[in-house]
Amino acid sequence: MPDSLPARVAAALGRIRNPRLDNDVLSAGMVRDLTVTEDGKVSFTFLLSREDPATLVREVRAAVRAVDGVKPAELRISVTDPGGPAKSSHGPPGPPPDGSGPAAVEPLVLGQIIAISSGKGGVGKSSVSVNLAVALASQGYRVGLMDGDVYGPNIPRMFGVFEKPPVTQGRIQPLTAWGVRLMSLGFLVERDAAAIWRGPIIMKIVNQFLRDVDWGPLDYFLVDLPPGTGDAQLSLVQSCQVRCAVIVTTPQEMAVGDALRGAKMFEKVGVPVIGIVENMSAWVDPATGQRLELFGAGGGQRLADELKVPLLGTVPLQPGMANLADQGKPIVAAEPESPAARSLVAIAARLLKEVGTRTVQLPILNN
Repeated sequence: MPDSLPARVAAALGRIRNPRLDNDVLSAGMVRDLTVTEDGKVSFTFLLSREDPATLVREVRAAVRAVDGVKPAELRISVTDPGGPAKSSHGPPGPPPDGSGPAAVEPLVLGQIIAISSGKGGVGKSSVSVNLAVALASQGYRVGLMDGDVYGPNIPRMFGVFEKPPVTQGRIQPLTAWGVRLMSLGFLVERDAAAIWRGPIIMKIVNQFLRDVDWGPLDYFLVDLPPGTGDAQLSLVQSCQVRCAVIVTTPQEMAVGDALRGAKMFEKVGVPVIGIVENMSAWVDPATGQRLELFGAGGGQRLADELKVPLLGTVPLQPGMANLADQGKPIVAAEPESPAARSLVAIAARLLKEVGTRTVQLPILNN
């Protein structure tokens, strides 16, 4: 085994291969400005193109953290697209002559980052995201909700918040409603503005919402993603350490099939799917007890069984729930004793049990 810590770090990086280039990340020139000090501080720039697997960032981080002598808290990785501005490095990796590293840049500290996703639109993913966030906040947790649906940002309407967020010392201040800190493109653009954007712009918006917003310390950070498996999902997992994903579906088989594809996407990029939420489940007539399954039955459980993850819960259809959402009143706050609200609060409790409560750090990105 190499004697010096810089050599051990370089050897660890040399064992991570980029399948696209059929070469290790060090030989492929993906690691720049590698700085290692003998007291365990490590920093470098990692060049990750859009064609590279997003999981490489996780592999590189895990490999360096596992090196004996590296202090995980002192690990700084800057991720950048090689097509954009990037630092250059000349000479062999190692600490500068004086033995000191670059000035440490404090990473953003967010809570558990939970992606709320679905395979298709119209399944109530945003409604689930909003009510889970409010349910967690009502229990005293510090909760942030980022509207990652840049094509159809509905979070402002569902919270009844429409003003533009203030900017203080160059940082966007999130708006707050029902105890939840919020950021959405809907706060920044006109209501009728059409989002006709390609991938690089979406990536920039996701990164800006993560790093240019003064979220403050959080326990849980929920991201309401657009339907499908596109640029917003990939940008999120490339930009930060997503703890897990929750998949929302409705009972019918068409929605379940699309949700399955969405879940498989998260598996491929190394984000565990922690559970399934079935929305728009059966409606039970409170007067007669008659159960009406307007969209079929059992789809959420079938999906959970196929993915071998828990069904976090089912949310029944409830008259008036959509009207409350249009008025900016989440059901868990407006009608806490209603069947849908009780189901959503129970799902939030199950989510807490599955996820736990530890904070994570975002890697530093060069924009």
